[in-house]
Amino acid sequence: MGLAGWFRRLRGGAAAMRTTTVEPGALAVGASPASAAGAPMTAPATQREGRMADRFDVVVIGGGPGGYVAAIKAAQLGFKTACVEKRGALGGTCLNVGCIPSKALLHSSELYEEATNGMAAHGVKVQGVELDLAAMLGHKDKVVEELTQGIEFLFKKNQVTYVKGHGRLAGAGKVQVELAQGGTQDLEATSVVIATGSEVMPLPGAPIDEERVVSSTGALGLQEVPKRLLVVGGGYIGLEMGTVWRRLGAEVTVVEFLDRITPGMDSEVAKQFERVLKRQGFTFKLGTKVTGVERTDGGCRVTTEPAGGGDPESHDFDVVLVAIGRRPYTDDLGLETVGVQVDNKGRIPIDDHFKATDGVYAIGDVVEGPMLAHKAEDEAVACVEMLAGQKPHLDYDAIPAVIYTAPEIAYVGKNEEQLKEAGVDYKVGKFPFQANSRAKSVGRTDGFVKVLADRETDRVLGCHIIGEDAGTMISELALALEFGASSEDVARTCHPHPTLSEAVKEAAMAVTGKPIHA
Repeated sequence: MGLAGWFRRLRGGAAAMRTTTVEPGALAVGASPASAAGAPMTAPATQREGRMADRFDVVVIGGGPGGYVAAIKAAQLGFKTACVEKRGALGGTCLNVGCIPSKALLHSSELYEEATNGMAAHGVKVQGVELDLAAMLGHKDKVVEELTQGIEFLFKKNQVTYVKGHGRLAGAGKVQVELAQGGTQDLEATSVVIATGSEVMPLPGAPIDEERVVSSTGALGLQEVPKRLLVVGGGYIGLEMGTVWRRLGAEVTVVEFLDRITPGMDSEVAKQFERVLKRQGFTFKLGTKVTGVERTDGGCRVTTEPAGGGDPESHDFDVVLVAIGRRPYTDDLGLETVGVQVDNKGRIPIDDHFKATDGVYAIGDVVEGPMLAHKAEDEAVACVEMLAGQKPHLDYDAIPAVIYTAPEIAYVGKNEEQLKEAGVDYKVGKFPFQANSRAKSVGRTDGFVKVLADRETDRVLGCHIIGEDAGTMISELALALEFGASSEDVARTCHPHPTLSEAVKEAAMAVTGKPIHA
C-alpha cells in the first residue's frame, strides 16, 4: 500500500478514493468510488451555517500552471481533490493572457516578417503579402481555447472537482467559494494549497484602460497595429510584446528606469540583446522614468524625465504598454483567518515544505522566487508529493528562464555578476553562432553560448544563450546543473551534426580553452 493510501486508512477511508468531476460552478460534489459502494468518506461532512460543507483531502485555490498541476498530481496520488478558479477558464494568466497567447503572436508575427523581408535570401520571392490581424488574433484565441479545454479534460480524467468562483480561507481547513454563477459553496480540507499567481504591477499616473494604456493582456488583443508604441519597462514581457508589434509595423520605443534592459540577466548577454533589438528598429530610453500619461484624442501624451532628475520631455504615442513587472495576487484570500501575514512584497512566507501555517501551503508566484510557470509547476508537484509523505527535491538553481524574442534568450544557474559577488572562482567558455554551420545555413547567426564552470571542480554553474532556439537548447544545461555535471561532461557528450546545439558543446569545450571550430 502506498503512503497516500496508508494515510487515508488511518483517517478512516476504506479504499483509495477520488471525486467524480462535476460541471463547473455546480454545488454538488460527486460521490467517490468508495462512497458510491457504501464505504465511509475520508472524513465526515460538517455543518457550516446550516449547510453541509463538501469535504476533501486537498483544496487548491487557483487554476493556473501551479494550481491545476497541484490538483492533478494530488488526485493521481489518491487524494480527494478540488480546484477553485475564479477566472472562468483554467490555465491562469499563463495560458489565458500570458505565456501561450503571446507565443502564438510571436510566432505569427515572425512568419509575417519572414514573408515580407526574410525569404528572398533563400531564393523564395513573395509578392503581395498582406496582414490579416483579425485572423492572427483568431489563431491565438483558438490555441488558448483548445488548451483550456484540454485542462478541463485532464480534470475529468483524474477526477478532480472543478469549482468556478473566488475562493478564500475561512478558518483552519475551511474554504468558502463565492461562486461565479451566484451563491456560495463551503469546502473543507485537510490541506489547502494557495496558487493564485500574480497580477500586473500598476504604474502611478498611468491608469490602465486596456485600450490606449494597456497591460500585457490588452497588448495581446489590439485591434489595429499602433503606429507608435511605447513600452514602459525593459523586462521580458514588454520586449516580447514590443517585438510582436514592431514586426507588424509599429515604431517601438522602450523606456526603462535602469541603465540597462533585462535586469538580472547576464550583462554581456543583455548588451548583445540590446544591440540586436536596435538593429531591428527599437528605440531605447534607458535611465528614464515615466512621470505622467495623459489621454489625447489620438492616443497618449507621455511625460518622461531622467531617472536621476532633469528636464522633462513629452512625446505622443498611439498605445502605451505598461510592463514594469508583476506582483503576487494575495489580496482577499482570507489569509488573516489562519494567521498568515504576507511580506513587504505581498508574498506568502513558507518553509522548506511549502507550508505557510498548519494545513495551508503556497506555491508559484505568491511565494519567493522567479515568477515562471514551470517553476510553479515543479513546486506544485513537490508540494503535493510532500503531502503524501514523499521527499522530492527541487533545485532552484536549475530552473531555466527564456525570453521568446528573435533571437531567443535563455539562461540557467548563475551569471558572472552573481559569481563575482559571491567570490566564486570560475571559468568561462563562449562560442558564437556565427561559427555554427546550422546557424549559417538557416541565416540565424546572431548571438552566442556562454558556459560558466567552477575553476577547481569544473562543475557547471550557469549557462547563458542568445540565439535561435535558445529556449530549447537551455534544457541540456539545466539537466547538467541538476546532475552536477562538469563542463567536460557536456563537451564529451556527442551532439548531432549539423545542429544549433553543437554551439553548446563548443562553448563547454571553450571552458578549457580548446574549442574546435572557433
